[in-house]
Amino acid sequence: MSANTLFNDSTVVLGIETSCDETAAAVVMGGNDVLSSVVATQIDLHARYGGVVPEIASRAHVEAMNVVIRQAISQSGVPIERIDAVAATVGPGLIGALLVGVAAAKSVALVLDKPFIGVNHLEAHLYAALLDDPHVEFPMLVVLVSGGNTLFVEMRGHGDFSVIGQTIDDAAGEAFDKVARFLDLGHPGGPAIDRIALAGNAKAIEFPRAMMHDGLDVSFSGLKTSVINYVRKNPTVSTADVAASFQYAVVDVLAAKARKAAQQIGAKTVALGGGVAANSLLRSTMTTLCAESGWRLVLPSMGMCTDNAAMIASAGWYRLVADGPSSMDMGAMPNLKLT
Repeated sequence: MSANTLFNDSTVVLGIETSCDETAAAVVMGGNDVLSSVVATQIDLHARYGGVVPEIASRAHVEAMNVVIRQAISQSGVPIERIDAVAATVGPGLIGALLVGVAAAKSVALVLDKPFIGVNHLEAHLYAALLDDPHVEFPMLVVLVSGGNTLFVEMRGHGDFSVIGQTIDDAAGEAFDKVARFLDLGHPGGPAIDRIALAGNAKAIEFPRAMMHDGLDVSFSGLKTSVINYVRKNPTVSTADVAASFQYAVVDVLAAKARKAAQQIGAKTVALGGGVAANSLLRSTMTTLCAESGWRLVLPSMGMCTDNAAMIASAGWYRLVADGPSSMDMGAMPNLKLT
């Protein structure tokens, strides 16, 4: 990673995140020192619909954006003129939601006459765990598991990474949401299933593990369908047992693929990222796996698993140091890939 001497460990970045249903702003110094992190959630707005409604999300971002930015700057303890750059998620995500954050970030950057940095939301998730534990050894395997993505990423250094495995259909978080919706457990599905699974028997039902021994890609669509079919054929089955058995199947696949991927790249460190990284069974399973295999495990704090702006500011700092500012012409890219 080449160093840009204009930016260093004292560089302060304001990060803005609006890719889906969280309006977030944070102030981070030097890529890892989180001075503030504010998140305005929209969970209650979307709960009645069983999922995120893009139009509602966009309007809520507009209403919360200025307040969240002011709170982040105020809580950071640094004056606004001390901010050296402004980073925002440019993709992937909901186009209307992204546009709100990008427009706000550019406006602040122009007013302060500071650089703007467009950040890939998925790249930011690679840095979430490092905000709590920045001193890691590469190569590092990042298991990025969220509502929209399931990726196994080989990270050779800052800004130097490649996707070595991914879902071919549903993301793990998407499968959690769909199964939770079918079981009438509410939204968001991941935390709901995690809670009720504690009262269930994870080995009560043997759900399928698709592609368990085929490369590093994963598939969860068939598992989701299997759960639905099983419940329809066995209407009196314990919901807790279904949730626990489904969760166990997902984590079993993720852990098996993570082991294979870490061995393949000669990983020294393994990190989790994304909303599903908050899942209690995944965290405990990966802790055991890494302890047995001699890999150092880096887990994001619970607040850094879900969408937040601290990880955006962190990734923005690394990009700023390596590549300099983004063009002010950069727009929102809802289908942006991790490359």
